[in-house]
Amino acid sequence: MATETQYDNLFAEMLRRVIAANEALIASGFLPAGLNLSRITVEPPKDASHGDMATNAAMVLAKDAGKKPRELAEALAEKLRADPLIEGVDIAGPGFINMTLKASAWLGALRAAIVAGADYGRSPIGEGAKVNVEYVSANPTGPMHVGHCRGAVFGDALASLLAFAGYDVTREYYINDAGAQVDVLARSAFLRYREALGETIGEIPEGLYPGDYLKPVGVALADKYGRDLLAKPESDWLPVVRKTAIDMMMAMIRDDLAALNVKHDVFFSERSLIEGKDQVGETIDTLRKEGEVYEGRLPPPKGAPVDDYEDREQTLFRSTDFGDDVDRPLKKSDGSYTYFASDIAYHKSKFDRGFHDMIDVWGADHGGYIKRMQAAVKAVSKNEAALDVKIVQLVKLLRAGEPVKMSKRSGDFVTLREVVDEVGSDAVRFMMLYRKNDAVLDFDLAKVIEQSRDNAVFYVQYGHARGYSIFRMAREAFPNLPETDQTRVALLSEAALDRLTDPAEKAIIRKVALYPRLLETAALAHEPHRIAFYLYDLASEFHAHWTQGKGAPHLRFIIQNDELLTVARLALVQAVVTVFASGLGLLGVGAPEEMR
Repeated sequence: MATETQYDNLFAEMLRRVIAANEALIASGFLPAGLNLSRITVEPPKDASHGDMATNAAMVLAKDAGKKPRELAEALAEKLRADPLIEGVDIAGPGFINMTLKASAWLGALRAAIVAGADYGRSPIGEGAKVNVEYVSANPTGPMHVGHCRGAVFGDALASLLAFAGYDVTREYYINDAGAQVDVLARSAFLRYREALGETIGEIPEGLYPGDYLKPVGVALADKYGRDLLAKPESDWLPVVRKTAIDMMMAMIRDDLAALNVKHDVFFSERSLIEGKDQVGETIDTLRKEGEVYEGRLPPPKGAPVDDYEDREQTLFRSTDFGDDVDRPLKKSDGSYTYFASDIAYHKSKFDRGFHDMIDVWGADHGGYIKRMQAAVKAVSKNEAALDVKIVQLVKLLRAGEPVKMSKRSGDFVTLREVVDEVGSDAVRFMMLYRKNDAVLDFDLAKVIEQSRDNAVFYVQYGHARGYSIFRMAREAFPNLPETDQTRVALLSEAALDRLTDPAEKAIIRKVALYPRLLETAALAHEPHRIAFYLYDLASEFHAHWTQGKGAPHLRFIIQNDELLTVARLALVQAVVTVFASGLGLLGVGAPEEMR
């Protein structure tokens, strides 16, 4: 029968109690009023032998309070020792406070996980703030390659994580449909159009896209226009062919993304910024009125010469006013806008749509573009908005340790769809997140389908499936146990959790209790890979405890002559599979009940 209080986020609960202890010291006059208590943290100690949780309260408040850290720590420790959830308090070094919690605290967190189910770990920290996450944004010039895949998965998982943490998230794709590369696409498609009409086009000329994926575009143009386009000058047929090619490329990209379970709410066209109302020009005019755009010359770049450097009077943005290294050109020598000018207008549109928090997911070759874009966001928002750029590093595609050959379909790279079709979206998504986004990733097509501990996605999914196999075996031993998830949870939420006394059980309980904090810190840091790491660690502890039961029958999840203990252990399993399902869901990965 449930006796302890439930704690949906035990770390947040302990933080509230530490803050309350400081407020009591303020009320008593020991601490001055007006202290900034927002800097206080409660987190796991670096050394587990030091206790369950540690707080920096004395260290961050001492100076403003006019106290020595150790003196403040002693007073704070005295207050905390009176807390009914705290077993003991120790002071380390100059004033770090380590706390050991009573068993009831951990059991309250475990019961909360069982009762909350799919909502366990959901957080209000976002407070409904609008966040724009822009990811993929691949040029619509062909199928997505395996490099795009990593950014797609990262952005999608980050958006899910932020939504779970209480943010109002919009998932956005920026279609680069206004630059020179889409004109190259149109000329390449026109060649395939001629081919579809029966011409022999020979080898694709240098500078055009050679992949077979443009053949259907040529066929579609031939079906719709017959031979009419052949008689027209390029200035007439180029816009027609370009629109058809972009539309078909975007349909293919959307289809590829769907195969990876990647979703977007908004597909924003770059061309929309200049067609009709010239939003790029308006943005430049606005910045000029504010003194942030001027006509001037740039000094020669330091170091190696830059091919496109021109010593000429030009339209420049004062990006150095906002932390950039040099002011940036907004117009080319022919009077057309630079990519940067369009990007400024695009990010201004995000701000105008109510986004003060923007996250862009970029490829590895865009690192040098970050400062200028962050400067632009500050300028167009008058420092009200912030841009966080997450760089996703390269993916090295291997098969049993050997580099994978190029794709025939694309001409010069391996497509995202080929990888998903071979190993499945679950393996792709999990392994793309099983390394920090700014580290190069080796993706081995052979290893990600192995059924072993070395294959992280299998190991975690197997943990979830193992939990369900334990439920099935428990019903064989105790036929009166509920069959459905809902009725089983109702029973297990009332289990006698104080029967869980083995050190391995306690370690798993602590791991489950860490999950809500893990999600909050991952959301604040914009690092969804932390979930993948955590799930693998949880799977390791769960599988290891299951293995212990082979040699020590008293540790097995199912004890034939003790139904109450069995139910308590099934409650632990329920909490574990709840966390597996939640974490895998946030990563966009399936949580199977059986492994086939």
